[in-house]
Amino acid sequence: MLVRIYLRASTDEQDASRARSQLEAFAAERGLIVAATYVENESGAKLARPELFRLLSDARPGDILLIEQVDRLSRLTAADWQKLRVELDKRQVRVVALDLPTSWVLAAPADDFTGRMFTAINGMMLDVLAAVARKDYDDRRRRQAQGQARAKLEGVYRGRPENAKRNDGIAAMLKAGASWSQIQSATGCSRATVAKIAKRRA
Repeated sequence: MLVRIYLRASTDEQDASRARSQLEAFAAERGLIVAATYVENESGAKLARPELFRLLSDARPGDILLIEQVDRLSRLTAADWQKLRVELDKRQVRVVALDLPTSWVLAAPADDFTGRMFTAINGMMLDVLAAVARKDYDDRRRRQAQGQARAKLEGVYRGRPENAKRNDGIAAMLKAGASWSQIQSATGCSRATVAKIAKRRA
């Protein structure tokens, strides 16, 4: 049983690795081996996340996908969440989240009956928390849009300032022939940001 830690943050400005030590401590306390750690700055509302799917590709049946909170794995729509659940089930990957104590049982050896029972309970709780995470995402987006609309009416909306220094560096790396993956690794930016800068240069 190997542990694969998944760390995600939504924007380049957030520290995706913030919970790494907490997750490593959880694994160490249970004598579990961390096979790899996967870090990315992508929205949890997107199903297409390169590091998440690299994790799933690397995983073997029985491996643990360890996350801090369920919303780090999913803020997906119901349809996309079901697609991800199919992938998890197909690969027989166990999802263990620090904010879901019922899932902790899956990080320890158990007899067949106990394992099946807690897998079922954990699956149900994952569905509930994934739905809550999506609702929270939709609510925040709606409030944000309302605030922006109000600010525009009042003539005070400016939008988020661009990180010009970082983006100039990305443009220079693109010009020098660096790959998108190399740029992401060097700058910690998302693939969407590299694409935006590359489009600008086209």
